[in-house]
Amino acid sequence: MCSVAVRMSVRSSMAVSPEVPMLVAEDVHRQFEGIHAVDGVSLEVPRGKITGLIGPNGAGKSTFLAVLAGTLPASGGRVVFEGEDITRLPAYGRARRGLVRTFQLPSEFARLTVLENLLVAAPKNRGDSLFGALMGRRYWIQDEERLVDEARRLLRRFGMGAKESDYAGLMSGGQKRLIEIMRALMLHPRCLLLDEPMSGVHPRIVEEIQHYLESLRAEGLTIVMVEHELRLVEQLCDSVFVMAQGKLIGSGTMASLRRQREIVDAYLVG
Repeated sequence: MCSVAVRMSVRSSMAVSPEVPMLVAEDVHRQFEGIHAVDGVSLEVPRGKITGLIGPNGAGKSTFLAVLAGTLPASGGRVVFEGEDITRLPAYGRARRGLVRTFQLPSEFARLTVLENLLVAAPKNRGDSLFGALMGRRYWIQDEERLVDEARRLLRRFGMGAKESDYAGLMSGGQKRLIEIMRALMLHPRCLLLDEPMSGVHPRIVEEIQHYLESLRAEGLTIVMVEHELRLVEQLCDSVFVMAQGKLIGSGTMASLRRQREIVDAYLVG
């Protein structure tokens, strides 16, 4: 997303007091056939910050992120976004309100170009309906041109302008991560949920992604990030929550968490 679009998304969220957390989970549960993957997690995500979510494999982090995004329904508890209870709202409804997620595994459309991958997520295109298609090019061309221009600005910002006509399936793992983040930004999120955005990425592109996330935060975007690389969490995240066995067991800065013996012994060694 261009910086102007980010600022517009942030300004549109200011109808809610800045003192109110952007996103709140209240006693959230998610069960799978009696297994408590998420077991009573409560937390608050502050506005305009990067919040980390860490813990060992199987801790329930990705499941909890999916419940926040609505791609999995909660078995119990509440999810509140911008002061509104969205617990029963489906994922597409949450995305339309500005709560947008990426996935742990890259999910690009391999047979579409890089540019087309971004456009497929763009909202409010008159041509994306049967009526618009029947009305013809004159009805939707201005929307199409506006969105193509926005997508190209994103591609330039993320250093992929020269790749717009290449097939997404031919991109490297790191480039696919960038495509997924850019595609999410085409939805003009107010809160971006990232599931291991650095996983399987070349160290050079890890540094690029880190820089992009820092710049998005500087523009006021709220980010929640599941990540295993603790060095990156320490560098990027303003605050961190720790999960284990479906429960929240600690929170604070990485510096403060490293001083908690139980967390260090069980989850932060190495």
